[in-house]
Amino acid sequence: MKPMWNNRNLRLLVLGQASSLVGNYTLKFALSMYILEVTGSAVLFATFLSVAMVPTIVLSPFGGILADRGDRRRIMVTLDACAGLAVLLAALTLPLGHALGIIGALLVVLSVLGAFESPTVQACVPQMLEGEDLVQGNAVVAQVQAVASLATPFLGSVLYAAVGLVPVLWGAAGCFLVTALLECFLQLPPPAPVEGLGVREVLKQDLAASGRFLWREEPGMLKLLLLAALVSFFLAGILVVGFPFLVRTVLGLSATHYGGAESALGVAAVLGSLWVGLLAGRLRPVHLGRAIGAVGLCLLPVGLAFLLPLGTLGRYGVLVAGFCLCQFGCSFFSTYAIAAIQGRTPAGLMGKVMSCVYTLSLCAQPLGQLVYGALFDRFAGQVFWVLLPTAWVVCAVGLATRGFFRRWEGKTPAER
Repeated sequence: MKPMWNNRNLRLLVLGQASSLVGNYTLKFALSMYILEVTGSAVLFATFLSVAMVPTIVLSPFGGILADRGDRRRIMVTLDACAGLAVLLAALTLPLGHALGIIGALLVVLSVLGAFESPTVQACVPQMLEGEDLVQGNAVVAQVQAVASLATPFLGSVLYAAVGLVPVLWGAAGCFLVTALLECFLQLPPPAPVEGLGVREVLKQDLAASGRFLWREEPGMLKLLLLAALVSFFLAGILVVGFPFLVRTVLGLSATHYGGAESALGVAAVLGSLWVGLLAGRLRPVHLGRAIGAVGLCLLPVGLAFLLPLGTLGRYGVLVAGFCLCQFGCSFFSTYAIAAIQGRTPAGLMGKVMSCVYTLSLCAQPLGQLVYGALFDRFAGQVFWVLLPTAWVVCAVGLATRGFFRRWEGKTPAER
């Protein structure tokens, strides 16, 4: 095994992901600002986000099967090229009218492509690295994602304010096409051939294999995924819907303020994934439960800031600081959890299992976004009634899972 950074495939994958994520995050930031400005409603904003997530949730298991059965390089090249062309088409048609409909359709198309892209990328990393290098490699991929989320909100806010939505679409399309070009040079081993089976038989066989693995061989992993879904119900509603609504609508601040706040969250995400990379050899599953509890604790001062008589900028400062700490904990949790799952999954099941990871961890997010969109609209003048109960619930979940993580850590692979 070569040293991690001497791995040509990893370098190409990281560069490609950096380009794709910059385009994707800048695009989604600009689209979010446009939707929130036009509608002014947390419920409608959440509805757009939730509907766009449904294809990813439904199709991810099939994306995992494709990742295990197909040529991963060709899959990624095709998906990123299609994403670039879809964004180009939106840029050309947006000036003609029906902007919200075009944006909704674009979000759905990108969601469909993401259902196949994410399991494929996640299945590629274990092909390139193993052991502690795998943990560090996942941390690097998470850091690239976090750095992109750090830079792009500020970039998106400046571009959106300066030139509007359509030029942002052109730039995002270019980023996707650059990624497709870089992925053309990946060199990955071909998938094992499947002889004598039709498409339906392959789907049934592969879905059954991944389900059997999670249900019988690694039930602890399945419980971890269900736990992640539960936590994401609360945190997706708070972070994805609540954060922009609190900054733009409740506090009445500008898109630049929101872009700066999102960039600060990106810094926190980078630090969280870096922490996992630095502690790669010393982390244990029990740390995942502690991370959940810590995220809940970090939400408490945010709720109190909207209860106490602080000014707009004071509340903004507490909001950004508290949510940054939450983002640090979320990044830590997701980076280490993915590495732990990959380390326990056979190579032949990697794509299918990672697609199940993606599906189960996301399945509660659309509902959480809709619920919290309604709650933030209902309590727009008293948002502490949303923030404080959520903080206590997440803390309670973290405390309740300590025993589970201790038991899972102590079991052998056969016992799990």
